[in-house]
Amino acid sequence: MCYIQGMKRLLPILLIVLLVSSCKSKKNYTSQKKQTHTIKVNTSTEPSKEAESIVKTAKTFNGTRYKYGGTTKRGMDCSGLVYTSFGNHDITVPRTTKDLSSYGDWVDIKQVNVGDLVFFATKKNSRKVNHVGIVTNVRTGNVEFIHASSSKGVMISSLAEKYWYFAFVQARRIL
Repeated sequence: MCYIQGMKRLLPILLIVLLVSSCKSKKNYTSQKKQTHTIKVNTSTEPSKEAESIVKTAKTFNGTRYKYGGTTKRGMDCSGLVYTSFGNHDITVPRTTKDLSSYGDWVDIKQVNVGDLVFFATKKNSRKVNHVGIVTNVRTGNVEFIHASSSKGVMISSLAEKYWYFAFVQARRIL
């Protein structure tokens, strides 16, 4: 009987200890600092007025929602952004990313300039080009580009971002 009474007194204490120890806050380290990469680029070449004008047109679509096959403010995809931005300046370019990836002249990433196209392979375990953007800004250690993201619509991103750095395949010059 003493044994049962002793257990009855010990049980609440054990429950409290268990409750207190299981309620300790656990730190999650999921919010890691963005890893960035430096791109060595030649910033001495000034972009052409035409290239700057095309980029200005592309930026008017910033925030436009993504729509596969779209080429308007109601929605557009990545190659639609390129096609429309160049087309508004009477420059005809292919409509698809695949066709754009072999159009114009190949450019070393160190020599890219505003208005050049950058191509990416975003599918896992593939180096096949499936995404394109237009270079908007080149400065030491960084290349920014505008593109139509399927998740966030038309936006400006950077090659210094880990995702885009590793997805980058090539750059091409149309102008």
